[in-house]
This record gives sequence, C-alpha cells and structure tokens, in this order.
Amino acid sequence: MRYATLSFLWINWCYVWQAKAEFFTSIGQMTDLIFTEKDLVKSLKEYITAEETKLTAIKSWAEKLDELTHTSTSDPEAYLGHPVNAYKLMKRLNTEWVKLESLVLQHTSDGFIANLSIQRQHFPTDEDESGAAKALMRLQDTYKLDSDSISKGRLPGVQHLVSLTVEDCFELGKVAYNDGDYYHTILWMEQTLKQMEEGEPGAVTKAEALDYLSYSVYQMGDLARALELTKQLIAADPTHLRAKSNLHYFTNLLRDEEQANQRTDEEPSEPLATGTYARPKGYLPERDAYEGLCRGEGIKMTARRQKRLFCRYHNNNNHPRLLFAPIKEEDEWDSPHIVRYHEVLSDAEIERIKELAKPRLARATVRNSVTGILETANYRISKSAWLDDDEDPVVHRVNQRIADVTGLDVETAELLQVANYGVGGQYEPHFDFSRRPFDRNLATEGNRLATYLNYMSDVPAGGATVFPDFGAAIYPKKGTAIFWYNLFRSGEGDYRTRHAACPVLVGSKWVSNKWIHERGQEFKRPCGLTEVE
Repeated sequence: MRYATLSFLWINWCYVWQAKAEFFTSIGQMTDLIFTEKDLVKSLKEYITAEETKLTAIKSWAEKLDELTHTSTSDPEAYLGHPVNAYKLMKRLNTEWVKLESLVLQHTSDGFIANLSIQRQHFPTDEDESGAAKALMRLQDTYKLDSDSISKGRLPGVQHLVSLTVEDCFELGKVAYNDGDYYHTILWMEQTLKQMEEGEPGAVTKAEALDYLSYSVYQMGDLARALELTKQLIAADPTHLRAKSNLHYFTNLLRDEEQANQRTDEEPSEPLATGTYARPKGYLPERDAYEGLCRGEGIKMTARRQKRLFCRYHNNNNHPRLLFAPIKEEDEWDSPHIVRYHEVLSDAEIERIKELAKPRLARATVRNSVTGILETANYRISKSAWLDDDEDPVVHRVNQRIADVTGLDVETAELLQVANYGVGGQYEPHFDFSRRPFDRNLATEGNRLATYLNYMSDVPAGGATVFPDFGAAIYPKKGTAIFWYNLFRSGEGDYRTRHAACPVLVGSKWVSNKWIHERGQEFKRPCGLTEVE
C-alpha cells in the first residue's frame, strides 16, 4: 500500500511540476492546483491512518502474544495437552504469523524480517494445520463432543480454558470441506453461524459460511434444507451468482423428487433438523466398539470376572534382583491374561528416557502388509524414537528390569521404543504380532511373542489402551507398565489381542514399549500341546 500511495504522490507532483509554467497565467487553472493539493492531503492522511492502524494492529498482536506465551511457556506440555491450544498453535504459526509478516513488510525493520524469515523455516506447514484440525474432529467423534463444547473449550480435565473464534470454526469447516468430509463441514459451519448470531465479531461473512454449509447439506442428501439455506445465502448476498444457479438447480431437483414421490405415494422429504446427520461409516469394522471403549462404554468387566483378578507381590520365582524388592503386580484381565506392574519406572528414569528420545522423535510408521515397507499412516498419529541398550545406563536398567519381571530373554527383543502422542494422538486397532505370510525380518528373531508397555505420563482425559474383541479398557498411570502375550504357546497369533491407543483428549501421553520376540524363549515359555494353549 505504501508504494502505491507514494506512486500516486509522485504522479501528482509530476503533474504539478509539468504544468507550473502555465498555472500562474491563469487563476482558473490555478484553482485546479487547490483541488490537487486537497487530494494530496487526503492521500497523505490516508497513508498516516493506514500506518497508525498497522502499528496499532501490530502492538495489539504483540501484547496478546506476550500474555499468551507467558502462559504457554510456564508449562508447555500441560498447555499443549489441551487439543484446542495445540490446534491454535499450528494455526497461528502456519497462517497468522505469515499474515503479520505481510503486514510488517509494508514498512518494517530488516532485522525483524530477517529473523522471521529464518524462523519460518521451522514453522508448521499447511499439513500440520490441517492435521491438527482433523485431530479436533477425531476427538469430536470419538468422545461424542458437540462443536459448541469444543469451541468454548469445555473439555474434561483441562487446565487452560481457551475458545475458538468465528474464524477458527470457519477454518475447521474448510479443512473438512477440502477433504470431502461434508459431515464435519456442516458441524463447523453451523457453529460458525451460531457464534455470529451470538454477536461475536469476525472477518468471516454469513454468506461465506452459508455457501459451504448449503452445498455440504446437499452432498449429505438433504435437498430440502440445501434449498432453504441457499435462499438464506442469496438474502445475505444477492450478488452471489453460483447461489442463484444452485437455487434453480435445487428447485428443479426437489420438484422432480416430489413428482416421483407422488407417483409412488411417498411423503415429500422435509429438511432435517440441525445436527441430525448420520456420521458416515468408516473403514474400521469395530469402530463403534473401539470408540465406545475409549469413552468408557461397553467395558465387559463383570462381577464374576472381577473375582478372578488379584493383586500380588511378584518376584518371578525368587529372582535374585526381585527377592528383596518384589514388584507390585495387578491383574487387569483374566483371558487373555493382562497384568499391570506398579512403580516400575521412577520419575528420574522417565525424564531421562524422554530427554534421550526427544531429539530423535520422528513420525511413527507402520509396516505395509503388502510391500513390507515402513510408512506413515493416518491411523497412527504419534512420534517415536528407538533407544539402544548400551547408549545410557537408564535404558540398560529398564531393559534389564523388563527381563527380570517377565522372565523372558530380551536379547532378541526390539529396541526400547519411546512414543509421544500429540493432539488427538492415537493408534487405531491393530495387532502387534505379524500375521501370515510372516515378514522376512522375523526369520531370525521370530514373531513378537509379547508386549511390555510402560506408561510414562498420566493422561487427564482419553488415551486408554483398549481391546475391542473382549471389551477391556486400561488407563495410563505414570510409572506403571502392562504386559500381555501376543502369541499362544503354539506360536499362533492370539487374535483377541487386537488393541488400540485411544485418541488423547486432554494431556500429553508418553509411553515406551518393548516387543519381545520368540527366539530365546524356548525354555522360558515352552510350546503347548494345543494350538490355542
């Protein structure tokens, strides 16, 4: 804007300079200069006003961010444990700081831009912002949260109450729309309109929200409501050409539908009420059972089963290292047998493991069942790192403790894997063992016989380990570990152990796990006489 204004000033001054030789000879012509000067003063005031507005906006932004960063840096993990905070951080750094850069670039200091340009190399990308948005929607589905609760920040166990603005809700709807997810587009465009109606200011117009909403409703098959919303869109923006075209199209479709219904004596369709659209089916056959367990629903812990669960001090048949310091062992499930070991990791050990893992954390991968290649997947949202036994005494001590407690040989086990689940972090139902045909990498060490999972943090809400097949839900507790066998004694996979890590609703979930393989266990866990023993 500055350069455009200066160009305007230069053109006008050039005009004055070229004409000055004739102006003094004619007062009538000189009067034109009066109006030229007036225009120049007007332009100058507009420039000053624009600069003042810009500086005011920058100052307001700085004050807001100063207060926000003071809160966020006091306890970063707790702050980012709130999924809305995590999403808004992605959005701010990927979108809003870029807008600020453009604003400052109109008249800025070289130092700030140089620093910002350097820092921008480490900013989140569009993919990060989109991923955080989809995580909010995943939490919305899994825990059956309405859009208003998320927008107002009303989540269980939250430490920082934070809300979504009209623009935030609108952007969430756009992310869903661009992904072909019309179900969530409707939810978030409706929330956008709701907050507008409540008087919340914002740069988004009612017409923009109705534009996305009306088409998404049409895509969900609600023709009558799509027509109604399109009429509202035209009322909000009479110049909207596509809306007028859609109005004509929807009217004809609805008329054809009514005529068809008359021939078949069916009732004409009525607009569905807000929020009544069914969530589309997903690819997971056990989605409802899995998500229900994440919410604490459908857990099949009966009184009869409860009586078969006990707590005990476990020394693994008088193991020398456990004889005078036995481990507290608790049965979590009877069949398949899942146990929890209490107080098996100290706070100091946890912090050291996290310290070693943090610099190496990378997007967690899964092995493609067809190609055998490790790749990222939308159903596993976490970052992980692998720690070798000999790189730190704490890692060696933890691995030795796993061997002592389980009674199994860890020489052929995989490295200690450390994982941190981010906003909405999850790992959908999966098996830990490899199914036939076996991966060629298992030829030496054998299949994953057992899983030992350390919980290295408490999770205020969400993040349970669930087993949809038999209806178990095990909740993280810092310093504890759970253990189960993935294979029967015959070496066949126990398909009941298909499990999942529920999305983290509030908090930061840290775990470390050891996958113990078959080789070396021949005399520690002998084969059984039957396939499922």
